[in-house]
Amino acid sequence: MGDLLHLRGRVMHGPGTGAAEDAAGEAWVLDGVVHHRRPAGDHDVTTLEGWVVPGLVDAHCHIGLGADGLVDAATALEQARTDRDSGVLLVRDAGSPADTRWVQGRDDLPRLVRAGRHVARTRRYLRGFAVEVEPEDLAAEVARQARAGDGWVKVVGDWIDRSAGAAADLAPAFPRETLVAAAASAHAEGARITAHVFGEEALADVLAAGFDGVEHATGAGPEDAALMAERGVAVVPTLVNIGTFPAIAAQGEPKFPRYASHMRALHARRYDNVAALHDAGVPLFVGTDAGGVQPHGIVAPEVAEMAVAVGHPAALDAACWSARRWLGAACLEDGASADLVVLPADPREDVAVLAAPSAVVLRGRVVVRDGRRLAD
Repeated sequence: MGDLLHLRGRVMHGPGTGAAEDAAGEAWVLDGVVHHRRPAGDHDVTTLEGWVVPGLVDAHCHIGLGADGLVDAATALEQARTDRDSGVLLVRDAGSPADTRWVQGRDDLPRLVRAGRHVARTRRYLRGFAVEVEPEDLAAEVARQARAGDGWVKVVGDWIDRSAGAAADLAPAFPRETLVAAAASAHAEGARITAHVFGEEALADVLAAGFDGVEHATGAGPEDAALMAERGVAVVPTLVNIGTFPAIAAQGEPKFPRYASHMRALHARRYDNVAALHDAGVPLFVGTDAGGVQPHGIVAPEVAEMAVAVGHPAALDAACWSARRWLGAACLEDGASADLVVLPADPREDVAVLAAPSAVVLRGRVVVRDGRRLAD
């Protein structure tokens, strides 16, 4: 009658679910579905024991993107497998030059929510990453990328303006009025719109324009935080990536000293910034910025970085229950798809356990066990 997977230990439903955080101690998986009561019938049984959480979320990831832009399909496949093996079973791809819809057709790869390509100002972003447009074409391009994605589109809101020479610094890429039109364009397509923003000035423009999310948000101040909390604007801090700011500053300092100083200042306040956003009630979600310069499979270090700012339980939630609900995915409810991670110890006490899951189960299939990949 099919194999039965027995989950024994602590099946964690998480905060805000209306249920006890720990269930009765066990659950079952049959035909790819979670059951809170043992299904009837005779089955071959495999038991996994530990702390069970829903599959982790990487809310800012780039499958199909490498340091030089587009990667081939084999590389993109390994990126997706690496994310899956780390326990990431739901990805919000925050912009990729690759058409990765094929990932959605494979039951051995993470579930994928795509955002089309980045939309950036001409010559104001990393070469080969984005569709580059001038301000008058922004709204139309946002509409195109919204239609190409799965309900999300991303605009590059600021970047260094090298045309200013030694005075160059982070600067808004688009005038506020064009951001207003871009947000309206995305919403007309039924999509949510988010923006890459490092600095302070562009953040004010993005929020005034009615964007639904902000990536990085390192320049957020108290007024920004209050506004984001009031409107439910989500922030994905990408703290591992922000950790590279000193190296970026050192590289740019000979030509752009003002920019270098700004980047160092943003880096120095990164934990205080995330803590202040959390305290203000801004929705925070874990994203690694994998692809480009960051490797895939680094969700555990990213959660650990967020835990420095907000504590272990809140950081776990930002990669798990609340992140899944934000993207419209189920957790471990009765009848949900069995996308889950089994851990050797309680991750609320120390998120470091995420680095070595006992097992990863995707759509009811054990794909990783004790560090060994079982699915290719």
